[in-house]
Amino acid sequence: MKVLCLSGITRKAGGLFYAVSSLCNALEKAGTGVCVYGRTDPYLSADAGSWDSVSLMAYKAFGPLGCSFQLRHLLSRGNGDLVHQHGIWMDDQWATLQWQKKNGRPVVISPHGMLDPWALRNSDWKKKVVGKLFANESLRMATCIHALCRSEADSIRAYGLKNPIAIIPNGVELPALTADRCLPTPRAKRKLLFLGRIHPKKGLRELIAAWSKVKSQKSEAIDDWQLIIAGWDDGGYLDGLKKQAAQMGMWSENAKHPDSRIQFLGAQFGAEKDALLRSVDAFILPSFSEGLPMSVLEAWAYRLPVVMTDFCNLPEGFEAGAAMRVEPDAESIRYGLEQLVAMPEDARLVTGERGRKLVEECFSWDRIADQMKSTYEWCLDGGTRPACVIED
Repeated sequence: MKVLCLSGITRKAGGLFYAVSSLCNALEKAGTGVCVYGRTDPYLSADAGSWDSVSLMAYKAFGPLGCSFQLRHLLSRGNGDLVHQHGIWMDDQWATLQWQKKNGRPVVISPHGMLDPWALRNSDWKKKVVGKLFANESLRMATCIHALCRSEADSIRAYGLKNPIAIIPNGVELPALTADRCLPTPRAKRKLLFLGRIHPKKGLRELIAAWSKVKSQKSEAIDDWQLIIAGWDDGGYLDGLKKQAAQMGMWSENAKHPDSRIQFLGAQFGAEKDALLRSVDAFILPSFSEGLPMSVLEAWAYRLPVVMTDFCNLPEGFEAGAAMRVEPDAESIRYGLEQLVAMPEDARLVTGERGRKLVEECFSWDRIADQMKSTYEWCLDGGTRPACVIED
């Protein structure tokens, strides 16, 4: 079996890049041949190594939809048994539709949260145009649609799609951690981390407003904490966040590293990201909309307690006692932050340990690759429907 995979292939694609590269690497190890096609960009040379032995085909694209005649030529020569399309609303989805019509072979589409209600409302008129051009037909014709969780499956059904849905989560690599990661350590500051794309859907304006309210209480426990916002800026949104934080007295361009109430660190990758995750004490994602966020899984893999919303689509975290629930508004986030800083150190460590255990049991890439492989085989050959596929 040979799978042709269309996806973002560098860090510019955010969590999609890490999820798809890890999945494809695991599929290769499980004996499924994969060839990945993605738009070239300045990060390609730095990030190509993340794909290990997976065949990588970079193509040139132009315009807001990433249009490419080269992609269509590459697909026609790819000799694939099946195409797996990651992400929607772009030209590569159109190319996938054309490939399917020409070859009559199966297609799996992973929207990665892009059919969730908040995501559909964002630039909705553009999506309506693209939907009429090709996206809606492509979705209707898909042999199977891949949802990261039951909530995303519900959003797919709400969009009017009746295709079979494979519910298969993202996974995460487990870093090696020493035993002292579970022990309280003396530090000048406890650190709360947001790590991800700097985008309106992440709830960062609300987080900064909540952090300002928490810090205004001036208790010793609260003074011991510092907020770190790290990630790459999507569309210039970061400047507005810095202005907001400065107006609230939380940040200054000239603020010294140890004393700033909020730090903006910029994008973090590779060893730099690993060092950052090892240096912090808790993680927060107050998002309005997610597929299934890699950042939360990574935080749990590093034994970090997590503060997140239901829109992160990881109810297992609340059930396991590995996360605290907030709504994506400043008042709810403030309450969650107060709960976090008031927790005894050993209780935070236990919460983080529960997250690590949850990842070990439910979100390993080997297990996820097996589920995806069985879905591909079912799409190609029929037979017994895999347990991860629903048709209701």
